[in-house]
Amino acid sequence: MVDRQGVIFDVDGVLIDSYQSHFQSWRELASEIGRTYSESEFVKGFGRTSRENIIEQWTDRQWTSEEVRQLDDRKEWLYREIIRVDFPAMPGAANLIRALDAVGIAVAVGSSGPPENVDLVMEKLGVSEIMKCRVTARQVTRGKPDPQVFQLAAKGLGLPVASCCVIEDAPVGIRAAHSAGIICIGLASTGRTRSELEAAESVVDSLDELTPQRISDLIRQGLR
Repeated sequence: MVDRQGVIFDVDGVLIDSYQSHFQSWRELASEIGRTYSESEFVKGFGRTSRENIIEQWTDRQWTSEEVRQLDDRKEWLYREIIRVDFPAMPGAANLIRALDAVGIAVAVGSSGPPENVDLVMEKLGVSEIMKCRVTARQVTRGKPDPQVFQLAAKGLGLPVASCCVIEDAPVGIRAAHSAGIICIGLASTGRTRSELEAAESVVDSLDELTPQRISDLIRQGLR
């Protein structure tokens, strides 16, 4: 392996099969304020921050910054309560993180979700001590497909972007990775098809298909 490589994991749809949990939390939030929330609206918001989705999708009124913050906080609280009871870990997630760490490949999270969500996922996976570099909505001011989240993650690892690989499940995430100058592996998780992820350098159906050596080889090829 080349010296100093890093893997940046998206969280939702990569480390946790959160499709149904997030959809449920959006529907509960919408119900609380007398709205409905369709699955098509939910899918359109993949990879975006909750606050961006509120502003861009609920356009029948002008939301104040404080209202958006309160709705955002409530939505994410509802989500955490759901996964706290029923945590749908992605197969192979914890094993891959541990395997990468064991061979010296640095690992990070690059997520548009709030830090409380990310911390809970790390705790549930049992990798909190390994996954110390976490870029979340607290640091991110521009959601995917803007590259900011992955640029910050590479910086947090102390690595050039060319020495990193992103693992993503959404087309906007793949675009964000490529805009940052980082190669990407697409994971066909719930609600996603392989064809939607074809822009990625590699596409897998499960994290169990990935090994540190396979990822390292992809990074090395990207450095050529």
